[in-house]
Amino acid sequence: MTLQDIVQAIVDKAQGRDRFIVAIAGPPGSGKSTLADALREALTRQDETAEVLPMDGFHMDNAVLEARGLLSRKGAPETFDVRGLIDILQAVRAAKEEVLVPVFDRSREIAIASARPISPDTQIVLTEGNYLLVDQEPWSRAAPLFDLTILLAPSEPVLRERLRARWVHYGLDEAGITWKLDGNDLPNGRFVLKHSRTPDIRIETF
Repeated sequence: MTLQDIVQAIVDKAQGRDRFIVAIAGPPGSGKSTLADALREALTRQDETAEVLPMDGFHMDNAVLEARGLLSRKGAPETFDVRGLIDILQAVRAAKEEVLVPVFDRSREIAIASARPISPDTQIVLTEGNYLLVDQEPWSRAAPLFDLTILLAPSEPVLRERLRARWVHYGLDEAGITWKLDGNDLPNGRFVLKHSRTPDIRIETF
């Protein structure tokens, strides 16, 4: 599907709805945030109201992860505040008042609370994150909150290339990049592809 095909599918399905939530899931490096931002821009150009809600804002803080022995696995399913994410999604789903959502600052490796407002007048919310479609507890509790689901599923060589470029950009040395790729990111990506529910739209390359 082209970007415009996805936009049209969203617009068609959102007709008559006060709030329409799209879940965009996929492995690390699959292009979730890029797609979400592109959809928001395209929808806005068509005079639709749309905002992005990133799952990365619900990373547990490094101090919490260190205390739990999980800092080296940051980004794995067990390193997110899933209850907090679902609470926010439920508030967004209600569309009764402004909801302030957290956003992750990758350059500082911290989540910034209340960093992005979602107005009650915003019809379409594009939430993006690795594990949104995972069919295991506690992630599966989010399933009823989504109106349309998209899974990005590039090949592992493509993911490896993109992720390597990401960590080079953030200044990691070769040992750090190797750990990020084979010790964390790619295993997490395999988990996503193995355990995600069948989406409404599956995209092999974006």
